[in-house]
Amino acid sequence: MLSENLHKYWNRIINTMHEGLIVIASDGTIVMVNQSFEQLTGYTTGDIIGKSCTILGCDACERVRKREKGYSWWCALFDPDHPGIKQCRCNLIKKDGAYMPALKSATVLRDEQGKPLGAVETITDVSELYRLDQEVAQLSRQLYSEDGFYGIIGTSSVMQQVFDIILKVGVSDAPVIIYGESGTGKELVANAIHWSGLRKDKAYVPFNCAALNESLLESELFGHAKGSFTGAYQHRIGRFEAANGGDIFLDEIGDIPLPIQVKLLRILDSKEFERVGEHKPIMTDVRIITATNKNLEHLVAQNKFREDLFFRINIIPIFLPPLRERLEDIPALVNTFIHRLMSKTGKNITGLSHETMDLFMKYKWPGNIRELKGALEYAFVIAEKGLILPEHLPQKVTMEPIAHEPVDSFVVPPLRNDILFQKKDELILALRQSNGNQSEAARILGINRVTVWNRIKKYNINLKKTISP
Repeated sequence: MLSENLHKYWNRIINTMHEGLIVIASDGTIVMVNQSFEQLTGYTTGDIIGKSCTILGCDACERVRKREKGYSWWCALFDPDHPGIKQCRCNLIKKDGAYMPALKSATVLRDEQGKPLGAVETITDVSELYRLDQEVAQLSRQLYSEDGFYGIIGTSSVMQQVFDIILKVGVSDAPVIIYGESGTGKELVANAIHWSGLRKDKAYVPFNCAALNESLLESELFGHAKGSFTGAYQHRIGRFEAANGGDIFLDEIGDIPLPIQVKLLRILDSKEFERVGEHKPIMTDVRIITATNKNLEHLVAQNKFREDLFFRINIIPIFLPPLRERLEDIPALVNTFIHRLMSKTGKNITGLSHETMDLFMKYKWPGNIRELKGALEYAFVIAEKGLILPEHLPQKVTMEPIAHEPVDSFVVPPLRNDILFQKKDELILALRQSNGNQSEAARILGINRVTVWNRIKKYNINLKKTISP
């Protein structure tokens, strides 16, 4: 009885499938789709029936043009020498232009003579798996960072202020920029902002902007279409598209080329971008977190960084102090790193000798926390057990330190409120003396006009009220 009614209820049966189903004629024309396909891709039956399957832009399709034994086919799947079955992971293009990571299974239907009649394909959306893969990778990086404040070690008053700011900005969607010398833990701060924020259940995508040249950087950030340049063998989902709904962390923002800065400004202003090789705008809802060890105001003055982009990303600045300005945190950092290294190496090293700790407290740590961690890793290789002695340390730590500042480094200002209020009062006085002329106020203070404008925004100064008698 059931077998007799199968044909009658065929459409109902296929519409109960969770996977998308699509039937394609041998010439590539779409002849049928189910409801799950419509929900996954955004295309309705009326949109897509009778259209070529190339409308889906699958980057795993192998297109050929052959004529043999009276058969003509355009897709490698219909080749008589092909097994006629294919399963692959690919990217499809939905109706709204977004890429959909998918698992696709395709099977050719043939008649009694072996002539291809068409193909049946099932499509499974693996976007959630793609997101979970990223989350697992991120959590793996945080495996040894579960202690402290979201993995950040510090009990000093200056770090407590940083923690307080992180908690406050976590409930905001405004762009955040993290300033600090190399090795101060800017990536950990970005992680903390995400995991303590409103978007913690969404994607978190970190990316170092200094690692690639301009063309590769553009592809990584915004994605590209298959065939858009040599080597683009598949569609690529860019970091901004992958971060949709969540947070994206752009480290070393000061190293981004000017053409890429224009695209970033567009995303900040309109929340849209275009993939490389395409002209269709893609919408994305992300909160942008950036970081740099450079002085962006100096780069703006040198025309190496766009002034308008600087104002857009510098809404909520967080200043990370160098290790030499938070020496009281060294014992806690040492204790944390030693426990991690003991677990990793199995060595029974119990801590630092008094002489070694004294050296650690006197050393300037130009490489900051990263250098401290490296010194302890070195000591774990040299020492066998017990306490770490001065002879177990790298030579530069035991030598008399030479005070120096890295060229073009960002000098972290103090976070003390009295200093901030003093700068605000000085700026207000200069603005009153210059009758609100920002260029003249900059000359009075001995700074550039960009800095004046930035401080006006930072301190929320109302010019009309400030210069009125």
